[in-house]
Amino acid sequence: MITLVAVAQAKPGKEELLRETLLALVPQTRQETGCVNYDLHRSISKPGVFMFHENWADREALQKHGKMPYMLELRTKMADLLAEPLQIELYEMISSR
Repeated sequence: MITLVAVAQAKPGKEELLRETLLALVPQTRQETGCVNYDLHRSISKPGVFMFHENWADREALQKHGKMPYMLELRTKMADLLAEPLQIELYEMISSR
C-alpha cells in the first residue's frame, strides 16, 4: 500500500475556493480502482491549510490517479489558488494490518 500526504496552503482570500476545488475531487477519486481512501482535512489552527491523506493499493493506481482528467484540470488552477507549491510526501506501509 502507498500512502500520499499532500498539503496545500491557500492564497489569502482564496481559502473557500481552494476548499471547494479540493472537495470536488473526493467523490470522483473514491470511485477509482485502487483507491483505498481519499480524505481531505483542514487545519484547525490555520484554516487556509488543507491536507489530503490518501491510501492507494499500489504505485500504478496512484500514477493512474494523477492522469485523470480532473487531476490534470486541477493542475491548471493551482497557480491561482496556492500561496506556495503543493507539498507531497509518499509513504509505504511497513506494519502489518
